[in-house]
Amino acid sequence: MKLKTLIAIVLCAMVPAVASAKKSKKAAEPVKTEVETTVTEEAEPAITEDCAINASLFSESAKNKQYEDAYQPWLAVFTDCPNYSRAIYTQGAKILEWKIKNAKDAQEKDFFRQMLMQMHDKRIKYFGNDPKYPTAYVLGLKALDYCDNYPEDELKETAYGWLKQSVEGMKEKAQINVLVRMVELSYAIYKTDMEKYRDQFINDCTTASGYLTVQANNPSNKNAKVAGQQRDYVDGLFAQSGAASCEKLDELYAKVVTDNVNNLEMLGKIITLYKRVDCNESEVYFAASKAAHDLQPTEESAAGCAKMCMKKEDWDGAINYYEEALSLITEETDEDKADYLYNIAFIKYTHQKKYAESRTYARRSLEVNPNQGRCYMLIGFCYAASKPYSEQEYAAKAQILNKTVFWAAVDQFARAKQVDESIAELASKYISEYSKYFPTKEEMFDLPNEFSAPTFLVGGWINERTSCRPAR
Repeated sequence: MKLKTLIAIVLCAMVPAVASAKKSKKAAEPVKTEVETTVTEEAEPAITEDCAINASLFSESAKNKQYEDAYQPWLAVFTDCPNYSRAIYTQGAKILEWKIKNAKDAQEKDFFRQMLMQMHDKRIKYFGNDPKYPTAYVLGLKALDYCDNYPEDELKETAYGWLKQSVEGMKEKAQINVLVRMVELSYAIYKTDMEKYRDQFINDCTTASGYLTVQANNPSNKNAKVAGQQRDYVDGLFAQSGAASCEKLDELYAKVVTDNVNNLEMLGKIITLYKRVDCNESEVYFAASKAAHDLQPTEESAAGCAKMCMKKEDWDGAINYYEEALSLITEETDEDKADYLYNIAFIKYTHQKKYAESRTYARRSLEVNPNQGRCYMLIGFCYAASKPYSEQEYAAKAQILNKTVFWAAVDQFARAKQVDESIAELASKYISEYSKYFPTKEEMFDLPNEFSAPTFLVGGWINERTSCRPAR
């Protein structure tokens, strides 16, 4: 008895035939004990009437999720005329997944999971030139199915290779789960030898994150939200991996930046990568930001240039670049907007002693994100550093009246403590320290006209009403 006939008998015994299905003129092809990567048929199979009948039968059953009934006519089409229709493979995947899930034993399960791999190979042979679902797309499906059905293969390096080919071929059109699984397998491989596979893992993360960002920013993409979520997952995995210290990134990308000073796409990827792993104090990051900004100013390149100016203590330059970054924000990036405004406020307080302007920017930052304790703390420091009452105008009273700024400052520290638990301890420290500088009971008694009411309006640019209380 020939081998093909024998295996056809085994298949028929394993799965009951559909009564109305047309019998195949050829027996089912044997499935190899190892996953096939090529198909051996040379001649283009002829499309027969039986193919059309069996295709109709399996299609109808599969649509109704009657996969047991669909299997036999599907097998006939898959065997005799694998070039009949792409439905052989889209529906076949569902049928074989069902067969794997419902296999009676390990041997039967292995038989069908190998057939699933062979099915993807045949799809590539006969439909690999499909403009929408080319070979690269099918390799992604094959890799995902391998990952799901071969748990005993811990590293799945073969599947990783297919995923890489899929991503390289599909680029920004790559399936979201293909991009994510490629990074996950790359991470697993990286952990086996961190020095050997570090660059590979970094490149995979950068590639996947870049394509997911493109998908997330595409307003016509119905899966944009999912792409954004998975991009954040990939970035988080990268950040926690420890693969890219700032020094290591500099080693990898210093020459890349030099060689790509006119390549805006590459510069943008590098800037985004450095920002996400919190390496935005690096000279390589600054160089990439400046080069990108010269080509086409963006929010991220402006922010990078601002960081560069801060490191060089060019405070006016930093403020100008942060202002430019604010003007270039095109998406709902409230966190970045709040950061830029706060950074300007911080520069104006710390390095320029422009307290009123610092408060203005801190308040603008709070409008974006009202739960920033840091902004209230900064305003409090601005108040505490001010002397709104001059001796020329208020004579001896000025010394006492200027102590009222600490009332206003402590009010801000208390507010910071309320909105942001992370700085509650720090806020409490300054509340205790600055309360010592309030006007004393005696000083308040000496100025009855000013402190007769329970509240007091702190003058000058501060112009804040606060409660009167003596120093502790």
